[in-house]
Amino acid sequence: MSDATLETGAKEGRINKPLFLISGGFIAIFCIAALVNLQALSAAVDWGFNISATYFGLYWQVLLLATFLIGLVLCLLPGGRAIMGGITTPEFTTFQWGSMIMCTLLAGGGVFWAAGEPIAHFLYSPPLYGAEGATESAVNPAIAQSFMHWGFLAWAILGSLTTVMLMHYHYEKGLPLAPRTLLYPVFGDKAINGPIGLIADASSIIAVVAGTVGPIGFLGLQVSYGLADLFGLTDGFALQATVIAGLVAIYTISAMTGLSRGIQILSKVNVLLAAALLLFVLIAGPTGFIFGSFFSGFGTYVENFFQMALYRGDAGVFGEPGWLGWWTVFFWGWFMGYGPLMAMFIARVSRGRSIRSIIIMLSIIAPIVTNFWFTIIGGTGIAMELEATGLISSAFEGFNLPAALLAITNNLPMGFVISILFLILTTIFVATTGDSMSFVISATMSNENNPPAALRVFWGIAMGVMAVILISVGSGGVSKLQSFIVVTAVPVSLLLLPSLWDALRITLAKGKAE
Repeated sequence: MSDATLETGAKEGRINKPLFLISGGFIAIFCIAALVNLQALSAAVDWGFNISATYFGLYWQVLLLATFLIGLVLCLLPGGRAIMGGITTPEFTTFQWGSMIMCTLLAGGGVFWAAGEPIAHFLYSPPLYGAEGATESAVNPAIAQSFMHWGFLAWAILGSLTTVMLMHYHYEKGLPLAPRTLLYPVFGDKAINGPIGLIADASSIIAVVAGTVGPIGFLGLQVSYGLADLFGLTDGFALQATVIAGLVAIYTISAMTGLSRGIQILSKVNVLLAAALLLFVLIAGPTGFIFGSFFSGFGTYVENFFQMALYRGDAGVFGEPGWLGWWTVFFWGWFMGYGPLMAMFIARVSRGRSIRSIIIMLSIIAPIVTNFWFTIIGGTGIAMELEATGLISSAFEGFNLPAALLAITNNLPMGFVISILFLILTTIFVATTGDSMSFVISATMSNENNPPAALRVFWGIAMGVMAVILISVGSGGVSKLQSFIVVTAVPVSLLLLPSLWDALRITLAKGKAE
């Protein structure tokens, strides 16, 4: 399909009102329910969470593992050399491309979870390993479990096989760059023009809005906590709402400048700041411990890879998930919820790249960089805790993620300045996610490659307003939205299923065509 044809299709695009009403209305009802009766909403979400984790947990584990392994197979096939996107030269440099992908997918979790999760697994060793908590023997299992949750499988499900499908069907076959296209191999034209497609798009948008509003709300809570701790301000709703307003202003301005400027600039600044901070922590922190725990933890991760990926504990096939539900299944649900729209974003920024390079970036390079990131931040916290018991764990008590991060950064040289820079870094991380998700939501609703700036601004502001509404009822509102992400992942995970065979079919066909 030619660029001229694509441009014509973009001009004919208009807002899909049913899709707008279904997705926007559902999120609005969720916010109203939180304001009217948070207790009833909590009970409903908890029920949905337990059902989802119990009956879909094993399926999700197999789905993520299969997605990663099939992606590796695609890299080895002759068709993996095929250039996607209808152009032969990439739109963005490798640094720009990698920056946008890394920053958009890591979001705020890349900072606060990097501090909190390794510490949590260190203090309470994962059941697969059963090591004694807060001891040397708990270090490798803690690092390895963090690698599992933020490593190969997590990144692969965020857009490896699905990106191949969307780039093939959109740029070569002229189908919409939308979640519904992922069902085309199964339902044909009914997926594109029927109610099935509407449900697919709406489910994906609801999942992404929930997955983005959650980090926006938590950023307000976390940065407010940090500012109160560092400057003695009052950690209350006013400060939290102000932080969110500042965040929304950043990514709204970015959204108005377009994909090739706003998101790219934010991502570039983010990567440079992150690299500078990590280099500082690596040098000023326990350097030997960081490198040692990374390589030994990575060895444990690889050695026990399949055991960890398919670990069920006492849950069996359909049983109470327990630890598994609140850790692995929660993360899998969160990442899968982002899957279809992230694949749209990656397809948009990956034109001119080969199938092989896309999968290697997503499934290999990005996970290893993320794992090292987690080791530098979380490993530094573990080393501090081993040296002085209670230094990090006391602050982390009650699963306080921002307190864990600040406890780590405050105990580094120039701790005050480093703490402020980490809060800025987290804010920009979430801003890139808010910006890019506003873009793909708007693209889905308007069927345009470059959706109107006004629509992107609307969704950016709307997600900020939703976050403020939810934190107005306390942290429980945002927490329930986070749990709700797992519920939204149920229909989205079904959208991802055809990619297991269709991405392979596409790659094989391209190999034969050479």
